[in-house]
Amino acid sequence: MDIILAVNAGSSSLKFQLFEMPSEKVLVSGLIERIGLEDSIFTMKKNGDKISKVSDIKDHYQAVNILLDSLTAEKVVEKISDITGVGHRVVHGGEYFSNSVLIDEIVKKSIYDVSNLAPLHNPVNLVGIEAFQELLPDACQVAVFDTAFHQTMKESTYLYPLPYEYYEKYQVRKYGFHGTSHFYVSRRVAELMDRDIKTLNLISIHLGNGASITAIEDGKSVNTSMGFTPLAGIMMGTRTGDVDPAILPFIMEAENLTSKSVLDIFNHKSGMYGVSGISSDARDIIEAYDSGNERAALTLDMYANRVSEVIGSYFIKLGHVDALVFTGGIGENAVLIRQMIFDKISEAMGLDVNKDLNLEVMGLEKRLDENDSKSEVWIVPTDEELVIARDTYNISKD
Repeated sequence: MDIILAVNAGSSSLKFQLFEMPSEKVLVSGLIERIGLEDSIFTMKKNGDKISKVSDIKDHYQAVNILLDSLTAEKVVEKISDITGVGHRVVHGGEYFSNSVLIDEIVKKSIYDVSNLAPLHNPVNLVGIEAFQELLPDACQVAVFDTAFHQTMKESTYLYPLPYEYYEKYQVRKYGFHGTSHFYVSRRVAELMDRDIKTLNLISIHLGNGASITAIEDGKSVNTSMGFTPLAGIMMGTRTGDVDPAILPFIMEAENLTSKSVLDIFNHKSGMYGVSGISSDARDIIEAYDSGNERAALTLDMYANRVSEVIGSYFIKLGHVDALVFTGGIGENAVLIRQMIFDKISEAMGLDVNKDLNLEVMGLEKRLDENDSKSEVWIVPTDEELVIARDTYNISKD
């Protein structure tokens, strides 16, 4: 038996799950929020019970200390050295990494070297790695990259039609994100279908506050909607998704703003929030839609349109689709949005979705299509932490 800790370090947060491997039993899960701010919040769930504390946690090193101390204080582990491996979510691996890897100094340097591609994430991912390396020096430390799954895309797919020198000099290309989620749900749906993933064509649809769609051919990512950054692709909670790039200098001039200010608007004040004027949370917009709010109706229609257009283009790219897989907070739970998408794509794709069943299912593994459907339609809740734990366990055994 091995104890594996899966962690996801954000700019002011640390999300974690502790697994018993290889049984994959979750021992505890939790989140440390507001790191570096007053009134930091530590929350841990154990056996259905929730433990919550408020204190001032000045940095990630202190957060890691508190986490490890809590695991022993709550008798989850007898001593912290019982933790044999730590798996770290790393947002960007550039072109360096197509798989999860054992962390050494070369790996850390590579993560640092692509920090300019993910300046809000990679540096803090490194902080988390170094804190756990210091406090758990004997544990196997593994990096699991959000971009790795998409490294199977062809050059003709991931390059932009820009001067080639920008790719050579600055690595400007499509990278894609949410790779760990797309990897998990594609493998899980293959199990549910009792099929070999290497024989399946899938469209994985991760819809949350951030959202992306991936075309998967014979188990490999061949295209994905996010691009050089997570701003690209479909409309999201606060992000524009794809827009005409000439809009950026136009707004800069019209509003007398810097490029940084406009990008902040594109990232944090647009998408569902920008169009609706209500919220970035789909639940709030659906509530307003049910009350007859016209902007909410427009927002949901735009969202379903953007998602449907990408699904349609991937349907053409793949030639045939064995299954569509919905995941993420919206994909798993927003039954109205799913139905709006089905209404737009079902005729063209030959889908036969049970509407009554779709309107009932939230957050469960469930097949939604009927026998006449040309593609299966599934809901599969994602589990990125489990992928991190599995990869860490397997690498620790090599």
